Amino acid sequence: MQSWRDQVNALKRASEEDQVRRINEFVNKRIFFSDDLSVWNEKDYWATPLESLGRGAGDCEDFAIAKYITLRTLGVDNDKLRMSYVKARIGGPGSKISEAHMVLGYYPTPDSEPYILDNLIGDVRPASSRSDLTPVFSFNSEGIWTGTSPAASSAGSATARLSRWRDVIARLQAEGFE
Repeated sequence: MQSWRDQVNALKRASEEDQVRRINEFVNKRIFFSDDLSVWNEKDYWATPLESLGRGAGDCEDFAIAKYITLRTLGVDNDKLRMSYVKARIGGPGSKISEAHMVLGYYPTPDSEPYILDNLIGDVRPASSRSDLTPVFSFNSEGIWTGTSPAASSAGSATARLSRWRDVIARLQAEGFE
């Protein structure tokens, strides 16, 4: 956990774009991908950053949550960040096979295309260059939206609609996050 605190302290004065890029790298290097059954002995568990980094393992939701909370800790506005549930095409461009996946979207301005922070791809890329991802819905601590575009329609409160997100928020508060 000291490495996480050191990273946050080192990036406090960095540009927002640098924070986004470096936190994506940091989390992708510190958490080894493993399914929830192997890590938590549960079918679907959404971990806090302290839990994921403490175990050094997690699945795609855990990567996205760790990036979201770390960027919020650094002061990135909530309206610039949305966790996005997507269908990820696997097996190459012609493949018809997809699986559920979660990424973090970063919106530099309210009307901009999001940049995607993903545990499957090391660099941060604009959503338009991620034809392998089909957005389903996105959310943050303020709401839930259908799709991922800045103009996506609101579907209400994420904490009211997503019990796993509500559980993460409660555990984050117990860990001292606001």
